[in-house]
Amino acid sequence: MTSQRILTGITPSGTPHLGNYAGAIRPAVEASQRPGVESFYFLSDYHALIKTDNPERVQHSTLEIAATWLAAGLRPERAWFYRQSDIPEITELTWLLTCVTGKGLLNRAHAYKAAVDRNIAESEEPDAGVTMGLFMYPVLMAADILMFNAHKVPVGRDQVQHLEMARDIAASFNHRYGEHFVLPEAAVDESVATLPGLDGRKMSKSYDNIIPLFAPPDILKKLVFAIVTDSKAPGEPKETEGSALFQLFQAFATPSETETMRTRFAEGIGWGEAKEALFDKLEEVIAPMRARYEELIAEPARIEQVLKSGAAALRAKYAIPFIARLREAAGLRLLDRIHAAPVDTQAKTKPQTKPQFKQYREADGLFYFKLVGGDNRLLLQSRSFVSAREAGQAVAGIKNGENYEQWGELAPGASDTGIRQAINALRAD
Repeated sequence: MTSQRILTGITPSGTPHLGNYAGAIRPAVEASQRPGVESFYFLSDYHALIKTDNPERVQHSTLEIAATWLAAGLRPERAWFYRQSDIPEITELTWLLTCVTGKGLLNRAHAYKAAVDRNIAESEEPDAGVTMGLFMYPVLMAADILMFNAHKVPVGRDQVQHLEMARDIAASFNHRYGEHFVLPEAAVDESVATLPGLDGRKMSKSYDNIIPLFAPPDILKKLVFAIVTDSKAPGEPKETEGSALFQLFQAFATPSETETMRTRFAEGIGWGEAKEALFDKLEEVIAPMRARYEELIAEPARIEQVLKSGAAALRAKYAIPFIARLREAAGLRLLDRIHAAPVDTQAKTKPQTKPQFKQYREADGLFYFKLVGGDNRLLLQSRSFVSAREAGQAVAGIKNGENYEQWGELAPGASDTGIRQAINALRAD
């Protein structure tokens, strides 16, 4: 059975906080343990360059966030864990996608529109201070997703537009060059609430209201007791709705513990007692992770090796062969593989009517073949072969009834039925 691919990225531009853990890291780690799921988790350090111009901050945040994922239970042997900048094929794919992306699509991106609106409101030039990094952010995000043909991407509602843009960009490339990309879907988990910060607003570095995930116990307690509450005295019933204190407790407690706290709110628990209960619950959950985190953060070389190993394995299995196929599709090909006469641009293109196997040699020096249908749509992409003879023998074997799955994999959107129909048509020819 084909695995469902789920991809999650986090930008290393600050210190991880409780909201990052409850809203992204914890559910992602849990998802990586499900059968039938292939998980991709990455540190989007190229995206961080849009948000900060402090190199030390990017580096240190990358270390902190990588250690956080590992301390939270992510097992690199069960999921792909890597740093975005360690996979150069992603930036190459960004350019390929840029060439099929309309400027009008990017003009509608929320972040860009917000920057333009802010400039106009302040009587500035519309694009004042807008970098091409900000403008092109959706294309780089699309490359992150499409490089590994992720089926689902867990996002907050504010990121849904970027997933829709990634789908549009993938469809444009597919339309021009054939079916290469799965159209990804946004996975918005309505059960994961956005955690409030110290002042009741969304916990965010931009609001300076965060509670760092691995703050020492004394600092954690100080921050918990700084959470804004109303003026109701002990003994007065308190509302759970809209209470930052209750929402934080609920995010880390079991359902039964949450119901007990709900009852205590109705009975008039004092705010000091409620904050003490929240601190105890947070410390119960976080303390074991904090210990693992401190061990990891003290060994940067160990974390570096984990990230490098993940990227190297991922490049070998997916990124390098996939970008080679995309280069082939876009016409970035070796010149010694030209077999047909130059295209007559004045002549009418004759549609292909029969499926066919196409063999070729890639820039890596290895040999490949692909099966395309009568509409020139890619159906099957082979693995690599050391010699053209081996590739030809594999093609002959498939035509003679051997299982094609031992030689390659279905292209995105292709089906077993479609491939077998094409092979049968070749045999009958």
